[in-house]
Amino acid sequence: MVKFSKRMKAVLEQFDKEKTYSLEEAIGSVEKFPKVKFDETVELHLLLNIDLKASNQTVRGTVVLPHGSGKKVRIACFCKGEFEQNAQEAGADFVGGEELIEKVAKGFMDFDVVVAAPDMMKDLSKLGKILGPRGMMPTPKAGTVTMDVARAIRDVKAGKIEFKADKQGGIHVGFGKRSFSTEKLLENARHLIEAINHAKPSSVKGNLIRGASVSTTMGPGLKVIL
Repeated sequence: MVKFSKRMKAVLEQFDKEKTYSLEEAIGSVEKFPKVKFDETVELHLLLNIDLKASNQTVRGTVVLPHGSGKKVRIACFCKGEFEQNAQEAGADFVGGEELIEKVAKGFMDFDVVVAAPDMMKDLSKLGKILGPRGMMPTPKAGTVTMDVARAIRDVKAGKIEFKADKQGGIHVGFGKRSFSTEKLLENARHLIEAINHAKPSSVKGNLIRGASVSTTMGPGLKVIL
């Protein structure tokens, strides 16, 4: 028999697991759940209407959340020459070329996002086995391989996040913190959903999103109708 903590019992008493909520109702409900000792992330979980075997039905993209993600992001920018000063002025936490690559190869990982100038990608490929499994390898599709490294850095600092369908056809992404107001979370969520729908492959018939739920890091999911 599953034993729930006192906090989780209180959470389960506050929502109906059989009910389908509006997006605004779900966000308002999770904000009322008993709090934990840290500022939980509020998450959106989607099941997509895609053919997992079809290579032309990949769903991936980025969006700048209007109120940011609430997460302090540390950025490593791999670049050299004139790009280095631009990256530093834009707020990158770590900037460098070959020397930064070697530092990471030796175990340095005190960053959350990687941005790179195009001419660094050949050298950066040697970190593929380190950055790849962590989902941190920069790509042009995500806007993290670019000639305008300063803009990419500012976008990430401002709340730019990436979404990508997993092997089960789902997208799971945080869009704010419990400390945000309901209005800010709702606006972030709507921007995120709009961006995901905009990334719908032309080969997908009907609605892209089959099912949705909203949760917090330590809370249950509330079914949502979009």
